[in-house]
Amino acid sequence: MAIGVKVMERPIEQTSYVRATLQGMALTLKHLLDPHKVTVQYPEQKDAMSPRWRGTHRMLTTEDGKAKCVACGLCPTVCPANCIKLVPGEDESGNRYPLVFEIDEYRCIFCGYCQEVCPEEAIHVGRHFENSEYSREGFVYDLERLMAQTHPVCEMWDPADPKGE
Repeated sequence: MAIGVKVMERPIEQTSYVRATLQGMALTLKHLLDPHKVTVQYPEQKDAMSPRWRGTHRMLTTEDGKAKCVACGLCPTVCPANCIKLVPGEDESGNRYPLVFEIDEYRCIFCGYCQEVCPEEAIHVGRHFENSEYSREGFVYDLERLMAQTHPVCEMWDPADPKGE
């Protein structure tokens, strides 16, 4: 059985590489001269991020300074990166609280599932993004460090506003 080769003729306007190159250069020049720049001058201008930005975690506290967490275990269960370590405890009156609560920010994928699943709204994904450390151990946030965070929290997706506007 022989293999047949079909040769197709294309019009010159589809094969002109010079025209495509000039169109690309014109588009580049148009963006270069556009007065509406989107460059953020970083150290001076930090407020250009979305209110739904998901960054470093934060543990909210009650009026008396204790963590709102009731150690239900939902956040480590739902975490896809397995970066939350929780050891529950119970006081003499039967109230649950976390003995150990750690989040490894180095492993975290900042999905926000922990914030969505928390029944007490204790853990929140914050809007802090400047977190650099000299060692991996510095990225493990314990309960005291999570409660000491004061940055604003993320505004998650609102079902009443499906387009996120």
